Amino acid sequence: MKIYSAEIKIMLKKGILDVQGKTIENSLNSMEFKELHNVRIGKFVELTCQADNEESAKTIIDQACSKLIANPIIEDYHISIQEVKGE
Repeated sequence: MKIYSAEIKIMLKKGILDVQGKTIENSLNSMEFKELHNVRIGKFVELTCQADNEESAKTIIDQACSKLIANPIIEDYHISIQEVKGE
């Protein structure tokens, strides 16, 4: 089996109010950062996966995202994966 490293970026879907992002945007504007707009806050997850190949690893990670790591009803996620060499 090979080991794959994955990075998962999770963001609220477009159209879902990002309360945390809006709060930070308002605070930035009150601190004279008037140039900053459309602040969105997300999550970043790193993990490793043991699998026979990259396609299997991506399938396993995608299933984990859709069942637990992300909430597919209100969140989108993007998986970046690469094989870990030398371990």
